[in-house]
Amino acid sequence: MYNRFLKRLIDFILALCGIIVLAIPMLVLAIVVKCDSKGPVLFRQKRIGAGKKTFMMPKFRSMYTETPAEMPTHMLNDPARWITKSGAFMRKTSLDELPQLFSILKGDMAVIGPRPALWNQDDLIAERDKYGANDIRPGLTGWAQINGRDELEIADKAALDGEYAQCLASGGFKAFAMDCRCFLGTIASVLKHEGVVEGGTGAKK
Repeated sequence: MYNRFLKRLIDFILALCGIIVLAIPMLVLAIVVKCDSKGPVLFRQKRIGAGKKTFMMPKFRSMYTETPAEMPTHMLNDPARWITKSGAFMRKTSLDELPQLFSILKGDMAVIGPRPALWNQDDLIAERDKYGANDIRPGLTGWAQINGRDELEIADKAALDGEYAQCLASGGFKAFAMDCRCFLGTIASVLKHEGVVEGGTGAKK
């Protein structure tokens, strides 16, 4: 019942409320992005959704328009030089992710789930396949995000995503409790700026 109906209903309500409450802050961010550097306010990137179907995921643009497209940040040469001034702040506070509330409303994403991989992140996609983590709807945040985020190795991140997928498959209160834990853990992580390593993957000790 939770997986088939309640989780999607909760996602829809939270996304709609988030869009309404954050409408003015998002408008302000859009103006800041536009004034900070040339280019569009939003940046859309092809990502992997449930069942490995692709969708276009929006973010507030945090990098210069000449940044190589369709490339994970950790693969860029000196990632920091590609990031705008407003982008550095937004990425540190995760405010660049706010437009994904519309993806949640649409049904491409959930509030909680594995972060959607880039369509060409073959290593991460393959690792997630081992655990069935590609079969579920990706999320705005998830179990891996509150347990290391950018500091995690690909294999460790996929294993945590798989742990979440298995918990979700169990359904009922256990799955709901895991989502609550991820939601509250995300708030704490964002406030502390934990796990953000620009261009990093696998720096956790």
